Amino acid sequence: MASSKKPWGGRFTEPTNELVEAFTESISFDARLYKQDIQGSIAHSKMLASIDVISESEAQQIENGLLAIAEQIEAGDFEWSTQLEDVHMNIEARLTDAIGEAGKKLHTGRSRNDQVATDIRLYMREAADDVVALIHTLQRNLLAAADNEIDTILPGFTHLQVAQPISLAHHLLAWNEMLERDVERLQDCRRRINVMPLGSAALAGTSFALDRDLTCELLAFDRPSRNSLDAVSDRDFLIEFAAAASLIMMHLSRMCEEIILWASESYKFVDIGDAFCTGSSIMPQKKNPDIAEIVRGKSGRVIGNLQALLVLMKSQPLAYNRDNQEDKEPIFDTVDTVARSLQVFAAMIPSIRFNSETMYQAALKGYATATDLAEYLVRLQVPFRDAHEIVGSAVHYAIEQGKPLSDLSLSELQSFGAMIQDDVYDVLTLEGSVNARSHFGGTAPARVREALAAAKQRLSS
Repeated sequence: MASSKKPWGGRFTEPTNELVEAFTESISFDARLYKQDIQGSIAHSKMLASIDVISESEAQQIENGLLAIAEQIEAGDFEWSTQLEDVHMNIEARLTDAIGEAGKKLHTGRSRNDQVATDIRLYMREAADDVVALIHTLQRNLLAAADNEIDTILPGFTHLQVAQPISLAHHLLAWNEMLERDVERLQDCRRRINVMPLGSAALAGTSFALDRDLTCELLAFDRPSRNSLDAVSDRDFLIEFAAAASLIMMHLSRMCEEIILWASESYKFVDIGDAFCTGSSIMPQKKNPDIAEIVRGKSGRVIGNLQALLVLMKSQPLAYNRDNQEDKEPIFDTVDTVARSLQVFAAMIPSIRFNSETMYQAALKGYATATDLAEYLVRLQVPFRDAHEIVGSAVHYAIEQGKPLSDLSLSELQSFGAMIQDDVYDVLTLEGSVNARSHFGGTAPARVREALAAAKQRLSS
């Protein structure tokens, strides 16, 4: 077991109060950074050897010792000590016990301030890549579902009222657009994550002639930080990731809300696979879309973590402050919650069966082709506002008669506009309406096929 003596204890004459140790420790949550901490320490020791601050032999001892510690941690044989506060001091103390004097030299030219800033950036870089990969899995599943539903027609809604008929694949591609923006945000965020603070030391740099470019290369950072003061205190990249994660969860929540509505008895648009639903403890007939509901609920948790990080940073003076210990739990929880939500949501998509006939009948009931009738009149030189009023009157009449617009006779339609001819029925069918929207970005099946092919190409590139 590593010594519990504080590496900073030389200045102090009294031991730390037990309440203070329990209150200030972070090892209970920052132990997950052990891989990044060891990775950063190995790179730092190699750099120290390259500038002759330590010998090549000592650097090799340090590397071997740290790799052995990594094996102990992964095997569950490493005993963490709250007295040693955090992941950095636990690993350094164990290293020194194992290899002696060389271990004491590892911390030369660095501080826990730039050490933790480096660790969390290494962690977030990996997290960003992992979340992007999970989004891509969800996108592939959505695009596979869209492939089979190009000609499926359902009502598009505004204000949760039937608006216009659309292709189901077009709707699924709208979800994909949200996810593409999420990927772009994460990739952009990653550029600002991938900046190396190591070498900034506590706040002002160090008197050792560190080769920060070498350390940067060893750790695959894009560049070293430009300002030591900012480097140790900056947590913008965590807030930015949390903001991107909040948008991901907001998008998943919107998708889940639609799936929940579509699965209800009032809609019956979809049937979710039994493996992704649960039952009621009292009502035997129930099949509840719990996965979608829980993902929807977890969006509030991630958005709350973003708020916590913003408030954490809003009043901090330069440079590092111990407040920043509180950045780990919300960001770790955010990474975990987003990853689990994406995994289960992506797995649920292939289980969903779309009830195309129910969707079609719902589109028929909502006078979804009213706009098509107005546009038909405009092409006959009727001003749009007049066309709008004519169609509104026709819809009112159809509602009173209990008929869809397409079932009104030509004479009935002509009672609202004498210019209407029998070719009007070409635009009053759901198929005619959907096919008419054949501009770029529209819901016509031909355009949807093009959009789907383009989305697949972007995903594979």
